[in-house]
Amino acid sequence: MRKLQGTVVSDKMQKTRIVEIARLKKHPRYQKYYKITQRFKAHDEKNEYKTGEKVIIQDTRPLSKDKRWIIVGRA
Repeated sequence: MRKLQGTVVSDKMQKTRIVEIARLKKHPRYQKYYKITQRFKAHDEKNEYKTGEKVIIQDTRPLSKDKRWIIVGRA
């Protein structure tokens, strides 16, 4: 199972949090690093994680149309 670390950026939905993952990617020609951000919808059964918290998410079976991740704990 894949695990990623990110920050909760939205907690407005019930049992769902939006987690943003920031990575550094190297440009193939100019060899300079730049930031890439991805946002994932992650399942939070007890609504316990709030905006701004650092969490670890893990991939799982599809839970809805867009949700394929669950929050497993704080980072």
